Amino acid sequence: MPPIRTALRHHQHAPRRATVVGAGSFGTAIALLLERAGLRTTLLCRTADQAEILEQSRENARYLPDVELPSVLSIGAFGATSDQFQRPDLLFIAVPSKGMGDALAEIQRLGVSDGAGVVSLAKGLVSPEGTPPTVALERAFGAERCACVGGPAHAREMVESGAGLVCASRAEPLAHRVAETFQSAGVVCEVSNDPVGVELAGVAKNAAAVAVGATQSQGLNAAGMAAADIFLEVLGLAERSGGSARTFVGRSGTGDLVATALAVSSRNRTAGELLARGVPAREIPQRLGQAVEALETVRLLALAIGRAGVEAPVTSALARLIDGDLPLEDWIGLVRAKQPAPARFGRPGTWWARARAWLRRMVGAEPRRAPEGPAERR
Repeated sequence: MPPIRTALRHHQHAPRRATVVGAGSFGTAIALLLERAGLRTTLLCRTADQAEILEQSRENARYLPDVELPSVLSIGAFGATSDQFQRPDLLFIAVPSKGMGDALAEIQRLGVSDGAGVVSLAKGLVSPEGTPPTVALERAFGAERCACVGGPAHAREMVESGAGLVCASRAEPLAHRVAETFQSAGVVCEVSNDPVGVELAGVAKNAAAVAVGATQSQGLNAAGMAAADIFLEVLGLAERSGGSARTFVGRSGTGDLVATALAVSSRNRTAGELLARGVPAREIPQRLGQAVEALETVRLLALAIGRAGVEAPVTSALARLIDGDLPLEDWIGLVRAKQPAPARFGRPGTWWARARAWLRRMVGAEPRRAPEGPAERR
């Protein structure tokens, strides 16, 4: 699909103002980077009480402790004023995917300026159909105004020492504007034209991290098998949706998976470990003190893969494990016993047969006639 080009304000000039909806660890870290890049930035919290605490303490003690919030960073409550989205050049949505639908409805109700780019930071799917966030944003604002950010980006490390972000959009100018903004903050940010691929790679990473956590006590080989099978199943969905395999082996896919698998504080991997210990999924977010995207998304992911006509036995089984409908031993048994489909081998010499056929066509092709001159046309 060719890139979308537009003359919107945020594509013509470097952005000056930004707003981040969602003051979790990632939203807070992004707001700090935007402020560091020189943008007048506002961080919007879920409630007025949370906004007041952050304003007074200048620290997000619950989600990003011991990181100072500079005095120039504005802090407010989401939906507190009717003109919150009339001035920013970039609007970042950093709410958990399960709340994306409600947040998007409220943003639309308040109204966004015509020149603002809207960027999803979610690594999940929008219910009830398992829609990639940028697809939902494009329906609301048009593809030329929408983008997403993925990649290995542990929040604290991103603020302290950098990250490997990927900004993806079907609108090339918007993707470059967002990437250049993060680069101005000293963070590496790749540009991609595959937003659905980047988002589904992030979803696959989260699901694979839960699978690794649920399986690693049975051995690293089993954990690796589970992660690989989930990536392959989600890749099938991505390719049916126009995504690229290259995205899955890039930073937003395998790069993000490695970062998550190695992170001591990985919520998704820890959620898998808790599932393996028999902790019900509904109790895990409370234990961890934060939302766990994959616990909400894997079921939607399995449904979306099935609707696309792709077989997804491992992802579907993981969804059942999370729902409490599949015993752990059955999950382990499936992962260890699943035999991937064999590669399709061509007959020996098939490529040469195609080459010979091509040569025959070329040799036997009728030579092109020279253009007729004026006399000949008469």
